[in-house]
Amino acid sequence: MPEGHSVHRIARQFALHFVGHRVEASSPQGRFAGGASEINGLEMTDAKAVGKQMFLEFNGDRWLRVHLGMYGAWDFAGDITADATTTSANGRMGQTNQRGTVLETDDGGADDPGAGQNGQNEASLHSIGAPRRTRLRMAESEKLGEEIESFPPEPIGAVRVRLLTDVAVADLRGPTACEVLQPEQVQAVIDKLGPDPLVDDPAEGEERFVDRASKKPTPIGLILMDQNIISGIGNVYRAEMLFRARLNPHTPGKLVPKELLRELWRDWTHLLEIGVRTGQMLTMDGLTGDAYVAALAHRDDRHWVYHRTGKPCRVCGTPIVMEVAAGRKLYYCPKDQA
Repeated sequence: MPEGHSVHRIARQFALHFVGHRVEASSPQGRFAGGASEINGLEMTDAKAVGKQMFLEFNGDRWLRVHLGMYGAWDFAGDITADATTTSANGRMGQTNQRGTVLETDDGGADDPGAGQNGQNEASLHSIGAPRRTRLRMAESEKLGEEIESFPPEPIGAVRVRLLTDVAVADLRGPTACEVLQPEQVQAVIDKLGPDPLVDDPAEGEERFVDRASKKPTPIGLILMDQNIISGIGNVYRAEMLFRARLNPHTPGKLVPKELLRELWRDWTHLLEIGVRTGQMLTMDGLTGDAYVAALAHRDDRHWVYHRTGKPCRVCGTPIVMEVAAGRKLYYCPKDQA
């Protein structure tokens, strides 16, 4: 399932290439024909993400809400940039966060977006510069495809909704949720979500998270996945954050020291910003040189415990444990997180 960083990156792709354009909306598979007709011909005026949910605003007080769920993905094609967060000559990202703060990159280390997605060094993604007619799939991971010969390309597969402008097209497949809402309905959805570090005021978001989590008898390993308590964290970030905190995933939220809850919030802020910059759930800090390149190229080299069942803990050597919690796989070190 796409986690928070992926949805923010998708929203920035829309902000860069669709906002300000009149959009032709259709439903090639037919399942969203009614909703598509409501926004067809309208100008897209905003694109934003909150946790794992994305909201596209159109004039006329119409919003398209999309939750990709387990299998959803957006395919972009046309005159698009391969990475809507690629740095420009002034060192700033192509888009800002939802409160207007420009996120900046560093010169190296874990925050360097200059390489690697989907099993290979892809500095070429970031050296493309100007838009080109190509394909780009954005979901849990991102994949740059071939250049297209004609525009718009024919829909491929079961496309729930197609959004087409004069220069770009976005096809949505397999979402859990896809609906047109009024502004008050959008706000009602957002009000139910926990804080998102890229949306909420950091201090206020921290207080909301700590206040809610500290009252819960629920294990912290489940709390971090509860989108009503904190937004955007999925299975990968959950496992990695708990290991980074050396926190037992079975500890009830109300028994976790508040200062440790604050550290979890700040670590999520840190990891989310790296994820948005790089397009990777890169959770091992301080990597440089070959180790950094390897981490960007292979999942096995960028995580502490996720998907490492039976392999030795990188810190103590104890085999990593996997168990099923609320239907999702939970990975942890039974010694370092005892």
